[in-house]
Amino acid sequence: MPSDAGRGLGGVTRISIDSEPMAVRAALAQLLDSLVLRSLPVEDRDAAEIVLAEVLNNVVEHAYLSGRGEIEVALQLSRGRLTCEITDSGAPMPDQRLPDGGVPEPLPGEPLPEGGFGWSMIRALAKDLEYRRSDGLNRLSFRLGQGCPSAEDSQPAKIRDD
Repeated sequence: MPSDAGRGLGGVTRISIDSEPMAVRAALAQLLDSLVLRSLPVEDRDAAEIVLAEVLNNVVEHAYLSGRGEIEVALQLSRGRLTCEITDSGAPMPDQRLPDGGVPEPLPGEPLPEGGFGWSMIRALAKDLEYRRSDGLNRLSFRLGQGCPSAEDSQPAKIRDD
């Protein structure tokens, strides 16, 4: 069950999630109802929902494939920019780097695949996407929001510890 230790605007909203699909679903509903996400314009809130759902479901399906664990989500809103950091102790990303986000190409006459579009969507919606593995933890950080500068104008997002 998700537990919210968040503070909303001006601070960091934190939530801890069990790595199971129903817990992710409940946590997404809780996050979407949080002050920090309700404060975003609708377009940015929709993008946050898509990216958070894709990232959290990827952690459940891939990082914790062989077992269960905990996922930590930290969100901070500042000047129209939502900074997100997702942390887990599951398996590292292949080659300890982000997937390239290419879109799967169906074979001629074959239907589109059901999966494989997640990283393409994440890369299209998120800015300053950064992955690192340290001390047995995966840390994925990114920014969302119309207040975000372009990738050329900004430094990688960091969430400060409170």
